[in-house]
Amino acid sequence: MAKIELRQVKKSYGAVDVIKGIDLVVNKGEFMVFVGPSGCGKSTLLRLISGLEEITSGDMMFDNERVNNLIPSKRGIAMVFQSYALYPHMNVYDNMAFGMKLAKSSPEEMDKRVRDAAKLLQIEHLLDRLPKQLSGGQRQRVAIGRAIVRDPRVFLFDEPLSNLDAALRVQTRLEIAKLHHSMSEVTMIYVTHDQVEAMTLADRIAVLRDGLLEQVGTPAELYDNPNSIFVAGFIGSPKMNFLTGKFAADQGCTTLGIRSEHIEIVETGMWTGEVVHTEDLGSDNYLFVEMGGDEAMIVRQPGKLKVALGATIRLNPMPGMLHKFDANGKPIR
Repeated sequence: MAKIELRQVKKSYGAVDVIKGIDLVVNKGEFMVFVGPSGCGKSTLLRLISGLEEITSGDMMFDNERVNNLIPSKRGIAMVFQSYALYPHMNVYDNMAFGMKLAKSSPEEMDKRVRDAAKLLQIEHLLDRLPKQLSGGQRQRVAIGRAIVRDPRVFLFDEPLSNLDAALRVQTRLEIAKLHHSMSEVTMIYVTHDQVEAMTLADRIAVLRDGLLEQVGTPAELYDNPNSIFVAGFIGSPKMNFLTGKFAADQGCTTLGIRSEHIEIVETGMWTGEVVHTEDLGSDNYLFVEMGGDEAMIVRQPGKLKVALGATIRLNPMPGMLHKFDANGKPIR
């Protein structure tokens, strides 16, 4: 495993600054997730760590060794892409063993590593199949297995689940989580635009915005104590409700935030609104309540609770659950 440190890392393409100066430490054995909207620089940052892109300025450190000019094969990394990148004419065994063949590993060591990785990922029965005979989830597990056999110091995942349907995403996410638990000595960095993946997989999350780090912390830290309106609105599903105008002014702030599960329906409440839409998800029921704000308030309630469309209801925030932000979008503690 490796400790990775980025010191004022920047990346520019001509006059366009993509990564604008990032300081970050990824600890040994940590599962770090880079998350953010499209175009924020998260995949570029991953490629800088891998060595597939050159850093414009700053220092990239692996275990206190500067690796700016070290080629990818010398960094001890293994990368898993969203496109699987399997050789279509090779069976699963040969796809997984290919990197070790190039490294001139012994046949005995190669066979042991391939079969151990296949067992870990539960694809032992697929070793003789070609990629075209596999499902998307199976192909992704083969791609992960190919990375495992290289015995890397660092795993890099670039949106590995984005090509899978919803059910396969959940299953493969579980496989990646189990992989992290079973290979706790390996540092893992994972890029996704899906904050649910980030929340369920990460030891820590790095939220990026426009080439800069917005906040780094555990999933719970980012969810409970966002350091900006951007993080508050990006982390969590559904996103945090925001209220401005009189709603915020009454609480001494510019913007008032409240999560959907922290709102109670009461007989006499702080807010009053009309239910304009409902979403019944079985275990949960989401009410969209129009209160005269910029957007309808989303209220999460137990699935058994049914409220009629068009009903007028009164709402209260749970004690201590309001988030207050100033005019710059920063929290007021």
